[in-house]
Amino acid sequence: MELETFKFDIDGDGIAHAVFDVPGRSMNTLTAKAVADIIAISKEVAENDKIKGLVISSGKPTGFCAGADLGEMGDRAGSADTSDLSEDEKLKARFNQGFALNKTLRELETCGKPVACALNGLALGGGLEVALACHYRVAANDNPKQQFGLPEAKIGLLPGAGGTQRLPRLVGVQAALPLILQGKSFSAEEGHGMGVINELAPGAEVVEKAKAWVKANPTAKAPWDEKGFKVPGGVVHKSPGAGQVATMSNMMLAAKTYGNYPAQKNILSCVYEGIQVPIDAGLRIETRYFINTQSRPEAKAMIRSLFLSTQALSKGGNRPDGYPKTEFNKIAVIGAGLMGAGIAYVQAKAGIPTVLVDVSKENAEKGKDYSRRLVEKDISRGKSSKEKGDKLLDLITTTDNYEDFKGADLVIEAVFENEELKAKITEQAEAMLGEDAVFGSNTSTLPITGLAKASKRPENFIGIHLFSPVERMGLVELISGEKTSEATLAKAIDYVLAIRKTPIAVNDSRGFYTSRCFGTYTREGMEMLSEGIKPAIIENVGRQSGMPMGPLEVSDSVGLDTALKVTRATAEAMGADIQSDDRTQFLAWLVEDQGRVGRKAGKGFYDYNEKGKPERLWPDLNKQLDVKVDECPPELKQHLTNRFLVRQAIEVARCFEEGVITDARDADIGSILAWGFAPYTGGCCSYVDLIWGVKPFVEEATKMEEKYGERFKVPELLKDMAAKGEGFYDRFPPGGVKAKVAA
Repeated sequence: MELETFKFDIDGDGIAHAVFDVPGRSMNTLTAKAVADIIAISKEVAENDKIKGLVISSGKPTGFCAGADLGEMGDRAGSADTSDLSEDEKLKARFNQGFALNKTLRELETCGKPVACALNGLALGGGLEVALACHYRVAANDNPKQQFGLPEAKIGLLPGAGGTQRLPRLVGVQAALPLILQGKSFSAEEGHGMGVINELAPGAEVVEKAKAWVKANPTAKAPWDEKGFKVPGGVVHKSPGAGQVATMSNMMLAAKTYGNYPAQKNILSCVYEGIQVPIDAGLRIETRYFINTQSRPEAKAMIRSLFLSTQALSKGGNRPDGYPKTEFNKIAVIGAGLMGAGIAYVQAKAGIPTVLVDVSKENAEKGKDYSRRLVEKDISRGKSSKEKGDKLLDLITTTDNYEDFKGADLVIEAVFENEELKAKITEQAEAMLGEDAVFGSNTSTLPITGLAKASKRPENFIGIHLFSPVERMGLVELISGEKTSEATLAKAIDYVLAIRKTPIAVNDSRGFYTSRCFGTYTREGMEMLSEGIKPAIIENVGRQSGMPMGPLEVSDSVGLDTALKVTRATAEAMGADIQSDDRTQFLAWLVEDQGRVGRKAGKGFYDYNEKGKPERLWPDLNKQLDVKVDECPPELKQHLTNRFLVRQAIEVARCFEEGVITDARDADIGSILAWGFAPYTGGCCSYVDLIWGVKPFVEEATKMEEKYGERFKVPELLKDMAAKGEGFYDRFPPGGVKAKVAA
């Protein structure tokens, strides 16, 4: 028996030991070769009379298995079958391919010999499913990184190797559903408490313990193969409690996903249908739903963006080649307000010595108080210790003297959005910096090329746009000005990776990429408001389209006064007349006449409670509105959903056309992480490429342009892509050449 991803031996007691160890990888995944090896091992164990039982373990110190190889799966998900087979033959072939691992694990489970799994570390997705197919599971209790789970739903898939059938049979439907639907992970101790893990032991002893169990249990069976087995908590239609769980789960799922996530719906169906029949039939049901889910465009989009692209960018996949990695020994942050204080905290948490400077030492200390509060919260929740907290705080030095950040590798300016103030700070800071130091501005809207005019070294000047709250937002937008060097971009990406966030690289323009495109969502909401669509309809459709909030609530969160200021500044810069703009005048009435500036004041479009949670839309909105649409039938809901998402995607396409962004991965990940573009689509580019298809998208946008005007005008770029049958990932592939700002 020749194996590529497992080592295999048989000891003197006849116990076979299969050690999972994929060559050249730090973590095991279920590649096609690994699945082929599992099939071969299963056959050998079943047919070799010398083998009395089997123990499966890992040869990797990182853990047992992280699940399916999503690189391989991403290539297959949603792909068309171009063979000459009939439709029935194609379906059968796909079923057989999808059922192969399920079939093999079931054969191993019923081979008549005991099978145990020794888990030294994490077992996720298919890794846990392999373990669940074993009769006994021993897990390490001394590995702090140990975790188990079925996270497939997070990337648009469902467990396809028995997870939807074995886990509910082990722990009951009620306990299993949150773990599968939400992809929740759990520790070894939690797994032991639920019955997923049978025994805990030190990591060095798990194989020995597993072998001992195999030796002592020669006639082991899975619980569901024992006569008289009953599912914990009962089965739907046979137990009132189980029936209630199914009904409530369906209602809760609809309330959370609005039907946008096919995987979650199919998971419910797998569990609901599969738990009522013998497990062999349940496994076939699971495979059918797995194939259906994998074929959906949402699956391909989510695998590509939420896993493959995110992973690539989080490892510096968009970093220019040829520049040595920068190690940061000292970073200065100018401005101890909310953003500056948050930046100082994440740097210190990453172990980077940080100088926090403001106009006075007192102000700088107030900024450090932000870190103190976060540290105290972590200690109170058991996430940190006083010793670790003190170490973090010691890394932040507060000052009002620019000389204190001499020798800094990087300076990040995080002051008010005022060009004169930023120019003054740039000059003062650069006087203290070495020739190779980078100056980064945390501006969210002001063009970097303009700000860099105050710099003596514009090639070392870059926009470093972090999002608020800094400690929770995982994205950083890096903006290159006309003279920003690739060496500077490489250093900036190194910085983002050092603070454990995901970088996207864009080029200069007003609003850059994220702020510019994000604003189209809130503005479209204002357009609908001005058309007389009832505010509640606007908000509900916004959320149901997949956005995290309705557009009016988003406006409240940003600040209506800020939105009004930016609108006026942009109009002035573009020479537009805002006096004749009804939307701007409505916003001015709300802010200046009614004093409703948003969530921070407890009142905006919404009324907010003391905790800052929206309680209701402000009833007096109707005083200034002529409500013409107060009902929303399904066809209108779909049309408004399309308006919200198509408008954003149009702006993204314009950014590509103008050279503001040049890599489809950056655009997709930026749209999801920065402003919450519907994650089930995989991001704005994948929404066009996969959910619509470029040609149908262009046709839909053209109809909207005819009805709503210039803002929906289809860029020539999209028309050309449609004519050539290209998508964004064809025209702007990963690692594309960095483009300069269009003239």
